[in-house]
Amino acid sequence: MAFQAATSTFCYANPSLHGASQGRRMPAPSAAAFRHLSAGFMSGLNVSFVGILNSAPRTSCFLTKLRRTPGVAYAAAVTEKSVHDFTVKDIDGKDVSLNKFKGKVLLIVNVASKCGLTSSNYTELSHIHEKYKAQGFEILAFPCNQFGGQEPGSNSEIKNFACTRFKADFPIFDKVDVNGPDTAPIYRFLKSSAGGFLGDLIKWNFEKFLVDKNGKVVERYPPTTSPFQIEKDIKKLLAA
Repeated sequence: MAFQAATSTFCYANPSLHGASQGRRMPAPSAAAFRHLSAGFMSGLNVSFVGILNSAPRTSCFLTKLRRTPGVAYAAAVTEKSVHDFTVKDIDGKDVSLNKFKGKVLLIVNVASKCGLTSSNYTELSHIHEKYKAQGFEILAFPCNQFGGQEPGSNSEIKNFACTRFKADFPIFDKVDVNGPDTAPIYRFLKSSAGGFLGDLIKWNFEKFLVDKNGKVVERYPPTTSPFQIEKDIKKLLAA
C-alpha cells in the first residue's frame, strides 16, 4: 500500500504485497525514531526513511522501504485526473468509458454476493438509486472476490443474482481486484484520491466512494456505512 508524504515515498508492510512472508523480519522503528518519522509527515520535511530504519532495533516487521515490481502500476503512479478518464469492462465484457457519466454524481462500490453485508447494502443501494437516478445520480458496482472469497461466481451469475434478487438496475461491471498488484486502474485512482496515513487498502466488501459531477472523489465510506447514511451527502452534490 503506497502513499506519499513530502517528497519521500513510504509503504506499510503488508505481507501479501511486499514479500514479508518470505521469512525475512524487517526492522521496526524505535519510539524516538517513529516520533521523528511522524514529525516529518506533519511538517512536510523530506525524511530519510531508510536512515531511520537502519538506526532502529531489528525486532519485528512494521515498516519497510517501498519495493516496486517492474511492469506493475501502483497508486502513486496514477496520472488520470478524474473518474471520467477511465474505460472499464461491464459485466458482459464490453468496454465502457466512464466519461459517459460526466455531470452525474456517482457512488462507486465493491460488491459481493455472499457477504453478511450483501442483503442490506444491495437493498439500500437499489432504493437510493431508484430515488435519485432521475436527478443525475448513478451507482457503479464492481464485484470483487478478495474478501473471504464471497464473490466466487461468474459474471453471469453475479448479474443474475443482483438483478433478480435485488432488482438492481444500476451498472454492474467486470469482477476486479481492488487491492494488491493486480488492482484495477479505477481503484488505484480511487484509493490514491481518498487514502490517508496507512489507509490505502480497501478494508472489505461494500466500501464506498462518492464522486462529484466532475469525476472527483469527495468522500470515502467504510463497508459498515449504510447507503442510507450517505443519502444526505448525495443530495448536497446533486444540488451543487
